[in-house]
Amino acid sequence: MNNKSKYLLVLITGILVLSVGCTKDFLNTRIDTNYTDATIITDRSTLFSFAAACYGSMQYGYTAIDNNIFASVSDEAQQTSASSNALVFNQGIINANNNPDGGLYKTYYDGIRACNYFLTYSVNGNQFLALNRDTISDPVGFANDKMNLVWYIAEAHICRAYYYAELIKRYGGVPIISETLQQASADSILVPRSSYDAVVTYIVNEIENNKAGLQLNWATSSYAGNAGRFSLGSALALEARVLLYAASPLHNPSNDVTRWQKAAAAANAVISTAGLNYTLYTGGYQNYFMGANSIGSTETIFAIRRPANSTIETQNYPISTPGGNSGVCPSDNLVSDYEWIGAVNPTNPYANRDPRLAASIVTNGSTWNGRVIDQSSGATDDMANRNASRTGYYLKKFLTDGLNLVNSGTASNQWVAYRYGEILLDFAEAMNEAYGPDNNPQGYKYTARQALMLVRNRASASLPSVAAITTASGFRTILKHERRIELAFEDHRYWDLLRWQDAGTVLNQPIMGVKPTLVSAGVWSYTPITVATRTFNAPTNYYYPFSHADIVNSNGTLTQNPGY
Repeated sequence: MNNKSKYLLVLITGILVLSVGCTKDFLNTRIDTNYTDATIITDRSTLFSFAAACYGSMQYGYTAIDNNIFASVSDEAQQTSASSNALVFNQGIINANNNPDGGLYKTYYDGIRACNYFLTYSVNGNQFLALNRDTISDPVGFANDKMNLVWYIAEAHICRAYYYAELIKRYGGVPIISETLQQASADSILVPRSSYDAVVTYIVNEIENNKAGLQLNWATSSYAGNAGRFSLGSALALEARVLLYAASPLHNPSNDVTRWQKAAAAANAVISTAGLNYTLYTGGYQNYFMGANSIGSTETIFAIRRPANSTIETQNYPISTPGGNSGVCPSDNLVSDYEWIGAVNPTNPYANRDPRLAASIVTNGSTWNGRVIDQSSGATDDMANRNASRTGYYLKKFLTDGLNLVNSGTASNQWVAYRYGEILLDFAEAMNEAYGPDNNPQGYKYTARQALMLVRNRASASLPSVAAITTASGFRTILKHERRIELAFEDHRYWDLLRWQDAGTVLNQPIMGVKPTLVSAGVWSYTPITVATRTFNAPTNYYYPFSHADIVNSNGTLTQNPGY
């Protein structure tokens, strides 16, 4: 078997695995494993299967670590299990031989390889399509095939950019592989690292050079069934996030203001490009994340989809709910940061707070799964119970209330990777750093403050005023707080702390919780408790280590990150 055939076998195997978990038509990747090199390039369905395979390595955020969300790696939450993979991060013991998230290095390069392979075989794609269509009797079908191929080619470039964005977020500079290599193992092993900035430039060029070939917005087109594929809007959102990270202190130590200007321009493109028409969901913050609501919302820019399941509910329902495992339990560090609305209630610390608290976190005394949560001594949810919450809180965001796990109940749990609420905060942050809170010399649709207030006012018009904050430094503090609250549990906090270079301070603070004591019927007092200590080794842990195996196998072409 030659190298090309070996590669085909590996790719076909990956496509078959992808087909197990996908039900959308555009992700239907069933193929005949008896294809030969000659028949592969002349079969229309196989060509499109290779195109769909470009999406196969994207991470489903609900299973990021410990088969759960990534929140317990940051100060947002504590994993209930005493032997979780999150502890490797929490204790600062991540190294070249022990990185629970390290498998994504190969996974993302597998995705890049799939993109490269499709792009190689799509060069003569229209000719291949013509061999499988009667172009005389079915000109409409042939025209649709050609249009779909144009989209898929552009999408493959964006998928490749996505994988590189996820890699540099973790490792800094990585090898750039822009063509198919005849090698069944990781293509990156014998290619030297490019610098972080060089990969950012590569990502931006991939998007800018191919965005014209993308569908503007699947949701508003006559091809809404393809909404799980990249569009112009999601490509621009990817570019905006990449440039925001590149402008941040970790990657911009000299605080080059032109980087912030580029990030602001990129986010403004998502906000202002005609035809995208993204808006904030108005049906309630909690409701947006429940079931299929996000899929049909104009706030959603790109979601990684899976068939209906109960993964997030099974992992995070309270242990006293049949089928629940407690899982990721929010910290009091986070809860304490939700602002008060109106008077402080000394007998109920969860009343009169930013409504995103009640929408995101199950607090003691609140109703969840059809009953009042009581974590006091001797009660149903007693914190002394085995595998009960260690912080005094449970996760609510994303979860469908009252799902019957015992009888295999499922819900539509789709991972929203990019949404308009984030883009507004990306824009506000970049604008503030480039021009200040209220200046708008470029004539963009919003100032930094206006974009921020869209998000805050969606949560509640009664939140404390920030009008008195007029300096860029003061506004920066407000922006960081708003990202912490608005984007809680959405896999932003850890990376935000890294890019701001705040992790060395924040992630060395203990995780706090509260212990309720029942005072009288329906009334509790709360005692602060230290749940766990945390260790973050700065500056080493600002980047992941490359695995020892990849370093050894590279024959000196892959250099390890400092400190490992």
